[in-house]
Amino acid sequence: MNQTPKQQITHIVKWLKAYARSAKIDKFVVGVSGGIDSAVVSTLCAKTGLDTFVVTLPIRQNKKLHQLSTDQCAWLVSKFPENVVHINIDLTSVFSAFEKKFDREFVNPVDNSSVQLAFANSRSRLRMMALYQLAQSQGALVVGTGNRVEDFGVGFFTKYGDGGVDISPIGDCLKTEVWAMATELGIQDSIIAAPPTDGLWDDGRTDEDQLGMPYPALEEAMMLDETSNQPLTQVSADNLKRYRAIRARNLHKMNSIPVCQMPRL
Repeated sequence: MNQTPKQQITHIVKWLKAYARSAKIDKFVVGVSGGIDSAVVSTLCAKTGLDTFVVTLPIRQNKKLHQLSTDQCAWLVSKFPENVVHINIDLTSVFSAFEKKFDREFVNPVDNSSVQLAFANSRSRLRMMALYQLAQSQGALVVGTGNRVEDFGVGFFTKYGDGGVDISPIGDCLKTEVWAMATELGIQDSIIAAPPTDGLWDDGRTDEDQLGMPYPALEEAMMLDETSNQPLTQVSADNLKRYRAIRARNLHKMNSIPVCQMPRL
């Protein structure tokens, strides 16, 4: 029998406290993007009672998305004033300098989309660096905000960017479970209702724009891929095929780094 959202919240909060205790670390750092996953994770960390730094890292951020992230942080500070601190670090100028350096000194290929994708991923990696700078300075753990569908289904994360974390409290939670926990936690409706986005693009494209499928369809296809061999409807079969194609091109992120094994006597 599946746990209720309330039971899942209790389980994850206990796990976070137990892991921190075993690691002899009593602080968390969480990047807050304005999306549902980081809202839930930051709240779960706050509920542990341990010091939690909730960090906004705008890079030419969409104003609406940045407002959602700052609203979430303000809500956490008001709800958990004794252990939550909000830090805002605007990385726009740093990223712009990085971008100009590569625009000047490297010849771009004919297909500019690969260049823009590389820059989007560089935004994520720059944020990862900032989170670890803060975490190491404070003696804290960087807490991941990826869910099971993103991190272990379709690999929708940046390698050594938002995928670079110390712990992953919702990595075994489906997206629908994250939404349910958000409601139970009292996360503001504007965050719950907002279309999921990684916030790495100037044009504000959503996760669905990039993946070509909404999360409920991805989640259903993931479960079918893992457990079912029953006859499928045409829609389910098509979604499963698309899911497997997305997963195949991102498996390199989810698998361990290949190591050339040397022959030994």
